[in-house]
Amino acid sequence: MAGGGRRNLAELSLDEFLAAGSESEPDGAWEEEEEGEARPGKRAAAERRLNGKARPAVEARPAPRKKGKASEHKDQLSRLKDRDPEFYKFLEENDRALLDFDASDSSDEEEERVHVPPDKLEVASDEEDEDAEQQAKVKQKRASFIPVSLKMVEEWKRAAERNLTPKLFHAITQAFKAAVATTKGDDGGADPSKFQVTDAAVFNALVSFCIRDLFHYLQKLLFPKPPKNKHKLILPSTSPLWSKLRLDVKVYLGCSIQLLSCLTEASVGAAVLQHVNSIVPYFLSFPKQCRALLKQAINLWSTGEETVRVLAFLVLNKICRYKKELYLSPLLKQMYIAFVKNSRFTSPNVLPMINFMQRTLTEMYALDTHTSYQHAFIYIRQLAIHLRSAMTIKKKENFQSVYNWQYIHCLYFWCRVLSTIYPSEVMEPLIYPLTQVIIGCIKLVPTSRFYPLRMHCIRALTLLSENTRTFIPVLPFILEVFQQVDFNKRPGRISAKPINFAVILKLSNANLQEKVYRDGLIDQLYDLMLEYLHCQACSIGFPELVLPTIIQLKSFLKECKIANYCKPIRQLLEKLQENSAYISSRRQKAAFGVASREAVEQWEKQIKEEGTPLTKYYTQWKKLREKEIQLEISGKERLEDLNFPEIKRKKQNESKEEDKKEFKDLFELDSDSDEENAGFPIKGKGKAKQAADDSSEASSEEYGEDDDEEEGRYEIEEDEEGLEDDSDSDAEEGREGARVPQGSQQRSRTGGMSRADLELLAQGDEDVVEDLAFSDDD
Repeated sequence: MAGGGRRNLAELSLDEFLAAGSESEPDGAWEEEEEGEARPGKRAAAERRLNGKARPAVEARPAPRKKGKASEHKDQLSRLKDRDPEFYKFLEENDRALLDFDASDSSDEEEERVHVPPDKLEVASDEEDEDAEQQAKVKQKRASFIPVSLKMVEEWKRAAERNLTPKLFHAITQAFKAAVATTKGDDGGADPSKFQVTDAAVFNALVSFCIRDLFHYLQKLLFPKPPKNKHKLILPSTSPLWSKLRLDVKVYLGCSIQLLSCLTEASVGAAVLQHVNSIVPYFLSFPKQCRALLKQAINLWSTGEETVRVLAFLVLNKICRYKKELYLSPLLKQMYIAFVKNSRFTSPNVLPMINFMQRTLTEMYALDTHTSYQHAFIYIRQLAIHLRSAMTIKKKENFQSVYNWQYIHCLYFWCRVLSTIYPSEVMEPLIYPLTQVIIGCIKLVPTSRFYPLRMHCIRALTLLSENTRTFIPVLPFILEVFQQVDFNKRPGRISAKPINFAVILKLSNANLQEKVYRDGLIDQLYDLMLEYLHCQACSIGFPELVLPTIIQLKSFLKECKIANYCKPIRQLLEKLQENSAYISSRRQKAAFGVASREAVEQWEKQIKEEGTPLTKYYTQWKKLREKEIQLEISGKERLEDLNFPEIKRKKQNESKEEDKKEFKDLFELDSDSDEENAGFPIKGKGKAKQAADDSSEASSEEYGEDDDEEEGRYEIEEDEEGLEDDSDSDAEEGREGARVPQGSQQRSRTGGMSRADLELLAQGDEDVVEDLAFSDDD
């Protein structure tokens, strides 16, 4: 049974079978395996056959053993040498350690070695299984992707131009989806599209084809006959082919929104928005996609580039015009929140965008007055609550909740809304509470530091009063500034850069000491009075309305000694008096009484058509002012702000000769004295510094406000020391300049000169300092 052929189990008797025991079992197992498999040629196959078959058979032997497992296993390996010498030779060459088996181990120790499972078994988690399945699916999908080429795109173009079919549209839509998926770095794991776009040229060609021509061909497929009324909106869902194309159109619209959210180039975003605007009827057929489009369009409207903002607004406006009852109310809320969020900071570059948002949002509120009233009432009430909290609870956080750019822009926005929608019986009741909120905002902190904020509020009231034909007492808030500011006081600082009141809300103590602050304040007061009084120029009560203003301006002209400040105010006063006289003369010829309201309105309308002296002057002034404002918004400084005062010195030789001719009878000037006194007089420097210090201390006491910033302290810069003494006291300098030559001439005639007079004359003439004053048009 050892060496020769193998006897079948049926040929064995019962005694032979029991005597053989389990010895025949491993032998037979090996022989059966050898017959079933080819002769192994590798080490791995041998180990699998030896460990997988032989060992379990030995370990599973049920008969009692006299030897240990190790000894018995070694006997089996020795018998293997006789049965299969080739396999034994293979083990000697490749796995010698397996044959050199140590039989010294006792069977008892081996029997005691029982495998004890751990307390907690590690089981593969469901997430790992899902990840493995997902990775398998991704590999399978990647293998099944069809790469899109330029040739395929050109074929789709030609086929769509000839005849667009639902099958072709489905293929193009899937390719478009694959192209858009690459913009977010999607590797196709969750993308069911069968296409793959990897080349940038293919992406550009495919997207360009879709946004330019695809929906033009789709419209022909859905509606072969053009509609009779081109201005009437026809939903694509009314087409009989809509059911076959609906899912593909839905996929395409979702990809278009995703593409809008990924684009960073303004020109590409503008092209996609134009395409989206043209396919708005398709979005209206899918409410979910339409809401997603509105959300993305609001984001672009409030944060995008200028062209993108305009196109995004056109999309919003078009959707709301056709689905007003469904989308208008939530859209107004989201747009208002986006406007407030993006008007937190104001600069010359940001201001045009804020104005654009105000105007476009106003147009949206004008679509439906009843819906707009509900929103306006809530938000104006919210502004009033903030103001009331600031007035009752006088804390810094309550105060800052009102005196900030968002609050001021909201006030101006609602004035614009009420002015645009007027006349409207629905919105008219909101004029009075909004006016009270703005006036309360002005009175909250009525100090000079917040004059810029006051100017913004006055402009909002002027806009509201002009367009709603409502009388609002604005002039007292303007004339109050003339009483609070001393324009004759010498400034403590000189700054070449003007203050742009359009982009600031408050001033620092350092600003209050500067000359440009008073220059700008005069310009602002002039503009505000002219804009408000122009609105009332045709009123039959204009003479009585401007009487307090005329008295106040005359008082200012009597007290003010600065020519540059008096000139514009005097010009405005003359125009007011001229217009007042014109209205008085025209109403004296009227044949109706004051109680006849219709006759009064008709008279005012006739006067407005004919024009008054003030309205004609305002028209010319407005054109010049708009150009100047455009320069300020664009950040360009005006020409006169770039002209610094120049110091003209006389040549030493010329002054020497003139002095010698004039004082040749008294003494001869030394060259050293000229060089020592060629600059500014030391006395002048001391006087200028002392006067500036006095003025800075007086201003801080007058305003009663402490500024922790170091800029509030007076500092003389080196190149400005000589300018301060001359720029703000021209008359005083003129008198001093005229006094010295006169005295010297008189003394030269008399001949009797004291030592002090001689020393004064020895210093020579002072340097001529010319200060280029601001132009009269400022």
